[in-house]
Amino acid sequence: MRVVVAGASGFLGTHLSEHLRVHGHEVTALVRSEPASAHESRWDPATGRIDEAVIARADAVVNLAGATIARNPHSKAWATEVMDSRVSTTRLLATAIAATDRPAAFLAGNGIAWYGDHGRAPVTEDSESRGDAFLTRVAREWSAAADPAREAGARVCVLRTAPVMDRTSPPLKQLRLLFRAGGGARLGSGEQHMPMISLRDWVGAVSYLIESRDVAGAFNLCCPRTPTNAEFTRALADALHRKAFLAVPAAVMKVAAGELAPEVLGSVNARPAALERAGYDFEDEDVREVLAAALS
Repeated sequence: MRVVVAGASGFLGTHLSEHLRVHGHEVTALVRSEPASAHESRWDPATGRIDEAVIARADAVVNLAGATIARNPHSKAWATEVMDSRVSTTRLLATAIAATDRPAAFLAGNGIAWYGDHGRAPVTEDSESRGDAFLTRVAREWSAAADPAREAGARVCVLRTAPVMDRTSPPLKQLRLLFRAGGGARLGSGEQHMPMISLRDWVGAVSYLIESRDVAGAFNLCCPRTPTNAEFTRALADALHRKAFLAVPAAVMKVAAGELAPEVLGSVNARPAALERAGYDFEDEDVREVLAAALS
């Protein structure tokens, strides 16, 4: 297949692109500088510039572009960049896809924060979006930006991605160092559910959706058994042969995490129901398997 990837130089984009190429697909990366090879195409979401011919010949377009959330959560400029970088890129790609005679499949990046705080209740793709937390608002606008592709009849898969666990990337990169230094701690009560997925399952699931030409809709990219924060804390401490008796009070987290506090303290007991119905077979089903794969 001919696959166009926006955000191909990022952590997830790099791994996905390598996986697709190894499996025989032709991958074109959208870049903002002058292309360095025939496998790159220049675009500029700020000005709406994109090579329409590249989109027209694609079988699938994947959008993983967006500013990192691992910055100052108290900054209004950061919040604006996080929102705009996701919405503008998605809207440009969706509009370009809609303008073609044969719309490509659109795999639109998104976040598990779309759901908001659901407490202990299991959350599937049929669950509603709740609350007004920052990343929940971002995910809603992010998803809506794909509407032009949907309205043109394209196959659209919304990738509601949970934090992807790998020792080389946030958040596990920082948490591994913190726990090894003896600073491991549960957050707040620790009873909140925190969805996650291993890197190999994220790459495997997205590749599966690209190749499965008859599936569409929202997909929770998370392991089948979502742990609580306390369970994650114990599992990571055990994996690193450390103790984790500490706890960070919720009041402290609300101050320290700023706009991201609801995502840290809120609970999303997510299930990848749509992926499982589509036939994807997870390699890492619970927190201990996810961490074992991530730390290996």
